[in-house]
Amino acid sequence: MPMTTRLYYTDSYLTDFDARIVARADADRRIYLDRTAFYPTSGGQPFDTGTLAGAAVVDVIDEGDRIAHVLATPLPADVEHVDARIDWARRFDHMQQHSGQHLLSAVFADRFGAPTVSVHFGAEVSTLDLDTPALGPDRLLAAEEHANAFVFENRPLHVSFEDAATATGLRKAPDRGGTLRIVTIDGIDRSACGGTHVRATGEIGPILIRRTERVRGALRVEFVCGGRAVRRARADHDALAAMAQSLSTSLDELPALVRTHAERLEEAERLAKKLDTELAAYRARERYEAASPDASGIRRVVERRATGSLDALRPMAQAFCAFPRAIFIGAIDAPPTVLLAASEDSGIDAARTLRAALTAAGGRGGGSPRLAQGTVPSAAQLDALIRAL
Repeated sequence: MPMTTRLYYTDSYLTDFDARIVARADADRRIYLDRTAFYPTSGGQPFDTGTLAGAAVVDVIDEGDRIAHVLATPLPADVEHVDARIDWARRFDHMQQHSGQHLLSAVFADRFGAPTVSVHFGAEVSTLDLDTPALGPDRLLAAEEHANAFVFENRPLHVSFEDAATATGLRKAPDRGGTLRIVTIDGIDRSACGGTHVRATGEIGPILIRRTERVRGALRVEFVCGGRAVRRARADHDALAAMAQSLSTSLDELPALVRTHAERLEEAERLAKKLDTELAAYRARERYEAASPDASGIRRVVERRATGSLDALRPMAQAFCAFPRAIFIGAIDAPPTVLLAASEDSGIDAARTLRAALTAAGGRGGGSPRLAQGTVPSAAQLDALIRAL
């Protein structure tokens, strides 16, 4: 099968073209053309969409020397030539993200010694992984400002084809020989790349760094460019404006007010925790004094609730077992969970005792000699477990 001529290599702005069908597959839904402007998924950049003879292109696959166009519906068998159209909005968005990535990568490498090791272009956000453990907020902001300064300068981008053996000034050494397609940002970057790019940095539009995270020793930087950056900034503004309105304040005063509310909430949570602990201690004393000791002097109580979490019972269990010769059993019916606490002088190892009972009931759990907890499959098994304890 003849090789597909890749029109996007020399003209990223070509959106309408005609081509001859040279092969078909998958019941006329997989089409091969003599030439194409459709970009296939490659180098982290997603494929183009559009139409071939009116049929929607849903995937474009690089098969080496040829490119496959996967259609939503089959083409009639008698169609030999097609009029093709690229979805320009999608194509230009990808061009903005890819050119913006080249620009950001150059800035991170040149100014902060952080080369890019991998990139990914997603439907909503894009990421680049930097070979550095961390970059502080001030450096991230500086990188964003430097990249946007180059956008404002509207530096030209151009494509050239050069031999790998003689190509110089590349940001990353090529991993193959022969002819390379090189994308150059005037005075900023030279990189071997097969993707689609804008003509000048001004067309990238604003560049916005969103967040970072550590990934396998690298620093992953999430960013958006162009129309995506504008939409993201608008969404952020609308969200903050709604928050400000709900708190009856202005956008400028919102950060300080949120900090104040957070401090008050933290103080309220501390007070609530203190009161919960005091209430648990009071209830524990009340239950302890009401429990009759057995022949060995052990006082036992069972606290069972229909729903909830063992976290709510743990303070009471700990307070109860602070008294001498005490055993506390806490249980929740849904989900069926159990807690066992024992005072130090009770002679009971809570973890060992509960683990044995859980094994017999088909459950599992663990803990320490003083406090342990676990789960069982059903409420009926919880009943049996409590009786056993």
